[in-house]
Amino acid sequence: MVTPQPQHAEPAHPFSGDALSYARDIEYRDVVPLGPTGRPLREVPEPGPVVGHGPARIIAMCNQKGGVGKTTSTINLGASLAECGRRVLLVDLDPQGALSAGLGVAHHDLDLTVHNLLVERTSIDDVLMRTRIDGLDLLPSNIDLSAAEIQLVTEVGREQTLGRVLHPVLDRYDYVLIDCQPSLGLLTVNALACADSVIIPMECEFFSLRGLALLNDTVDKVRDRLNPRLSLEGIVVTMFDARTLHAREVMSRVVEVFGDLVYDTVINRTVRFPETSVAGEPITTWAPKSGGAEAYRALAREVIHRCAR
Repeated sequence: MVTPQPQHAEPAHPFSGDALSYARDIEYRDVVPLGPTGRPLREVPEPGPVVGHGPARIIAMCNQKGGVGKTTSTINLGASLAECGRRVLLVDLDPQGALSAGLGVAHHDLDLTVHNLLVERTSIDDVLMRTRIDGLDLLPSNIDLSAAEIQLVTEVGREQTLGRVLHPVLDRYDYVLIDCQPSLGLLTVNALACADSVIIPMECEFFSLRGLALLNDTVDKVRDRLNPRLSLEGIVVTMFDARTLHAREVMSRVVEVFGDLVYDTVINRTVRFPETSVAGEPITTWAPKSGGAEAYRALAREVIHRCAR
């Protein structure tokens, strides 16, 4: 006859009454804080100083959908890179001239713009402008540029025109940021044909998400036919409002599809950005301690870290 042995109950854990809850408690204690992308926050080191400048990395800031924060991102990323000691050239490739206006330039009154560079082969040094930000220069534009697409159609190698005119100054800069117009026309193709990579600013809403596939297809075609070195540098989500379910769902989907191409830095919706457009200066100088300014500084650190320059 087998003598029954006394059963020893497992000691109750102070956090819970069952094994599943205990495991959750352990997971909760060890959890890594999540950022707005839903991924664990990753620390990006402060960029070190640069020894000399150039050759520049050319980045096209591109999205065929308007109103996604593309020009705002170009201005403020450029200013933040300059704060990090990098020399930056901003190229206004939009006939609306929003980039130029956003830096306080009376672009309607300009005698020389990117149009003269592309069509008349004007010297780039005659068009180049210094901004009020140390280390940040500008090639301005205005409505004259709208004629360039028609005027360039008959040119031999018309897709390479922008690359040819930028070439003489690339050794002066660490970054060239091109603010593309909200279309996939000849001017945008010129930007992609000379760029090393593309950053896509994307408003956190459904229709912007749909447009990413079309833009990604265009990048692939330019890479195959015109510019083998072209790559997708990253996607920066703008106008994010974590309070809305729609924004959170779109963010989740973008990260699911594009993974680490989505920058950890997210640009939240704020009234500060329209104010800077009126002031004609970057948010980093207009409201240097604001959340928007800190976000673009964080984005600049990510860009430098990814580009390793």
